[in-house]
Amino acid sequence: MRLNRIVLSTVLVVIALVAQVSVLARLHLPGAVPDLLLLTVLGLALTYGHVGGCLIGFFAGLLADIAPPADHAVGRYALVLCVIGYAAGLAKPESGQLRTAAGPMLVVIGAAIGTTLLYAGVGGLVGDTAGAHVGLAKLVFTATLYDLLLAPFVVPLIMALARRFDHDPLADDAAGGFGGGFGGGSGGGSGGRFRPRGRSRTKAGAGAGITPQRGLFGRARFSGGMTARGARR
Repeated sequence: MRLNRIVLSTVLVVIALVAQVSVLARLHLPGAVPDLLLLTVLGLALTYGHVGGCLIGFFAGLLADIAPPADHAVGRYALVLCVIGYAAGLAKPESGQLRTAAGPMLVVIGAAIGTTLLYAGVGGLVGDTAGAHVGLAKLVFTATLYDLLLAPFVVPLIMALARRFDHDPLADDAAGGFGGGFGGGSGGGSGGRFRPRGRSRTKAGAGAGITPQRGLFGRARFSGGMTARGARR
């Protein structure tokens, strides 16, 4: 990753983690806590792709594992966000810009469900049962609901900041960045920059009254029964 991506990702992840621990976790909402850190990783993964999403997810999860008041095994959330960041990065749009909001919302729903299930599954494997008393179904439902409510305000903002600091040309011009095509203006056509070199011109003395015509596949042919190349009397 480039330096500007590393710096921006670090700043955004730290801000998201501080806001989540100091504000969202203190709301005491029923079920899960709104995962602002997850939404930040999703926004960066949708902009930088699966490799960047994997790396950012791992370090963001590791930071959440060691930040107080963490009550689970270190590395548990890092593994979960690493997998989720990689999967979300695969949904990065090819043109660099989102056409509709349906795609990111589906990514948020899948990430919220996948994060909760993976977190519970990894906890069961390592014997970490913190939070198991709440109930998995309630955690999945509330986590998905809270993340969907926050996503329209967080994910587009994260993606816009990432594109602005990345200077991505695809984000500036989704049509290709160079405007014109081959069929008009300065590109092609009869008045364009590229003109055919007089292949259909006849040499002096090659015959009178022979006019070139356009034949099949655009190749020149002559109307006097002569072929276009190598015809001799």
